[in-house]
Amino acid sequence: MTHFAIAGIQTHVGIHNNLSALGHRLDLLMHLYPWVQMVVLSELAAHGPVTQSAEPLPGETEAVFQAMARRHRIWLVPGSIFERRDGAIYNTTPVIDPAGEVIARYSKMFPFTPYEEDVTPGRTFCVFDVPEVGRFGVAICYDIWFPEIARTLTSLGVEVILNPVLAHFVDRDADLLIAQASAAMFQSYVFHINGLGAGGNGRSLVAGPDGRLLHQGSTAEELIPLEIDLGLVRRERVRGLRSMGQPLKSFRDRVTDFPVYDRANFDDSYLHSLGPLVKPARGGAVG
Repeated sequence: MTHFAIAGIQTHVGIHNNLSALGHRLDLLMHLYPWVQMVVLSELAAHGPVTQSAEPLPGETEAVFQAMARRHRIWLVPGSIFERRDGAIYNTTPVIDPAGEVIARYSKMFPFTPYEEDVTPGRTFCVFDVPEVGRFGVAICYDIWFPEIARTLTSLGVEVILNPVLAHFVDRDADLLIAQASAAMFQSYVFHINGLGAGGNGRSLVAGPDGRLLHQGSTAEELIPLEIDLGLVRRERVRGLRSMGQPLKSFRDRVTDFPVYDRANFDDSYLHSLGPLVKPARGGAVG
């Protein structure tokens, strides 16, 4: 089977317990579109961007999402949850299967420092298979700005990148360009699902492995159900994007090992000259 139905839910997120409202939106989605097989929520949809909501995993919030997945017999990627683990806080996405089992968890590798300053970066990539369909991976929000993550996921065979987002800053236009460009560079579907209110300014995006925009959301509440074709990913990767460039194969066949990744020997003095990773001050000097 190469066809698979995924829906994003773009909805309001408050700085409180949003689980009941999310459950109602999911119920509506599945009533209107019962053919949907996987649902993706926005980053930190459960409680909003407040680290005080952090809880150990498994925990109560995750259990509510497990019940939702079990009730509708869907794969559920419920945005993310602030997780309390080993004295630290992580921004973590559970992956829940149609039986309601958590089959994977991914912690955001690039918290939006210096704004997400209380969040510890994760260290492990998230790759999982939907049986008889294909391979999926997770990248949370700012992770999409770092092509090393998408490069690693797709080099491991990921065909769909699920990207829960909480974005409402002045660089939102760049977010959208990077999400779409990532789909083209890595010949992968990208589901870039944002929230509203405390959860973002919407404009969720879905792009295909040929780089084309499949959906560009508004700034209102939206249900975004799409049937995708994993066969297109495989064809684009073998033949090339629109039968042209074959970047995954070119990377595989590279003759250069990039010295920038050699922390012990690369001269990173220029990067250190940029100063500390802090919020800009009013009227701050440059240079």
